[in-house]
Amino acid sequence: MKLFRPFAIAVLLVGGFFYFTTYRSGGFRTVNSPGARVEITEAASNDALDSDEQNNISVYHKNIGSVVNVTSKAVAFDFFYGLVPQEGQGSGFIIDKAGHVLTNYHVIADAVSSRGQVEVTLHNRKKYRATVVGMDRSHDLAVVQIKAPDLNPMVLGDSKNLQVGQKVYAIGNPFGLAGTLTSGIVSSIRSVQEPNGININEAIQTDAAINPGNSGGPLLNSRGEVIGINTMIASSVGQNAGIGFAIPINTAKAVLNDLLTIGRVRRPVLGVVTIPISPDIADELGLASDYGLLVVRVVPGSSAERAGLRGGTERAYLGNTAIMIGGDLIVAVDNQEVQDQQQLEQIMTNHRAGDTVRVTIYRGKRKIDLNITLGEAREQV
Repeated sequence: MKLFRPFAIAVLLVGGFFYFTTYRSGGFRTVNSPGARVEITEAASNDALDSDEQNNISVYHKNIGSVVNVTSKAVAFDFFYGLVPQEGQGSGFIIDKAGHVLTNYHVIADAVSSRGQVEVTLHNRKKYRATVVGMDRSHDLAVVQIKAPDLNPMVLGDSKNLQVGQKVYAIGNPFGLAGTLTSGIVSSIRSVQEPNGININEAIQTDAAINPGNSGGPLLNSRGEVIGINTMIASSVGQNAGIGFAIPINTAKAVLNDLLTIGRVRRPVLGVVTIPISPDIADELGLASDYGLLVVRVVPGSSAERAGLRGGTERAYLGNTAIMIGGDLIVAVDNQEVQDQQQLEQIMTNHRAGDTVRVTIYRGKRKIDLNITLGEAREQV
């Protein structure tokens, strides 16, 4: 009897708790099925979305209408079958009301090289023949244009101060599945080389799922602004492995005007051939600085030659490689230190041909500033 009373009280408490929290609220119901009586517990009502989910939905609906599918239709020659049509797919996004679409160069490259066609499919499934407006192979960028009504351009953000850990979203058409959203974070900011040899300075590395077909699509911040153009994945199987890369949107913005107006980029060059200097090499050559770019040769007729920059005059060997030493040592451009060719390229990205830059050099032990008007390098695509 002494044991029965505590047991009865416990049963009453459990029963009361169940009645008021589940049965009475409508969260419990009985389902009759032939030969069985099944009891299940289901939610009384849909729970409210949390703030993170609400933002995901907001970013998606704000931008999905501006993300397009880009189809490259090319013709290849096969020894046995003759001319064979080929088709590749990628993504892109609308950048203005005039119908300009930003995508990757490699998405449309086959169509351009074989004089094929580029087709753009909007989110509403309408298809349009696209005209190639401009290409920048060095940055893996291209702009095509369609003639369509009521277009909604995306907002281009700023990729300058991205932080590792901040949230990002990728929208595109992986495997031809239109309008897919994935999310992740900025995993790193570093320079990488694409399989086709194109170097991407300050590429945005992300763990947001990027797969074949995502190329050319936008990478967005939590406000739904474009901060990058998805371009490649690092994977041995050709599918997402948690490492994807995007071209910084600032790289695209720096060349957009050229692409839209003249169809190519007026890429600036100093007109020099250089090698990077390490502390060991600087000590061996008796240089005034233990870093910088040693000018091996000045291109005849270049802006560097006109500004008085000097190349090497004495043959030497770096390992088994013959070089010319005795030239100027470039240590800074526009007061930004230059330690290797990659840093010089990053500085050049913010300039156009015709701009004047201040180049700081050591000529022997003497430090000199030279003002050099940048020349133009034209690339073959």
